[in-house]
Amino acid sequence: MALRFVYREKPMRKLIAMDDNMNKMILNDQKNTKNSLAGHYKPNLLKLYFEDIQSILMKKFGYKNLMEIPKLLSITLNMGIGDAKVNAKSLESAVYELTQISGQKPVVTKAKKDISNFKIRKGFPVGCKVTLRSGRMYEFLERMIAVALPRSRDFRGLSFKSFDGRGNYNFGISEQIIFTEINYDKIEAIRGLNITLVTSADTDDEAYWLLKEIGLPLRDKPSKIEINEAA
Repeated sequence: MALRFVYREKPMRKLIAMDDNMNKMILNDQKNTKNSLAGHYKPNLLKLYFEDIQSILMKKFGYKNLMEIPKLLSITLNMGIGDAKVNAKSLESAVYELTQISGQKPVVTKAKKDISNFKIRKGFPVGCKVTLRSGRMYEFLERMIAVALPRSRDFRGLSFKSFDGRGNYNFGISEQIIFTEINYDKIEAIRGLNITLVTSADTDDEAYWLLKEIGLPLRDKPSKIEINEAA
């Protein structure tokens, strides 16, 4: 008597197939949500750049292609902590404050070599830094221009001489309490920080006018006529 074997799909395989389909649907929904958010929301300074600043710079420097127009690439915040090797709470406090200011978790910077004068060994923590890009960068820049810098003591504008020759701008802030995200009653000590604005500009002049149009309070450059008259 011949026996016949009938193949039937096991219920486990059906469950696995259903799980895979559910995972695909969830991933598609997440992608659609991200795309819709990315399409609708733009920081104010980014809107200003696309709507006004690009055309102003194009006329000023005579660019023939939109890709030639300089743009802001990143903003780096760096905070040095002298007693980080001795006081762990000081390092924790600085990391927390920089997180509150930037909205992004910073990385702890460590010494690259031994320095006997400062009693620092290679690998000791010496500070923390964070690099902002894209929307978060423009949001931080808007808060800094509109709220933080006007709160600085005796503020008379930023120097136009702080460019590095390659289109990047550096300046220092002596007190972190100018940022409204910092609670004055909870800070451990007054600390300063260095801020670097990295642009795609080839020259300092292009970078100067880009940042000036964005709204950074840079002091006015003296014109060539004024320089000749002073000489």
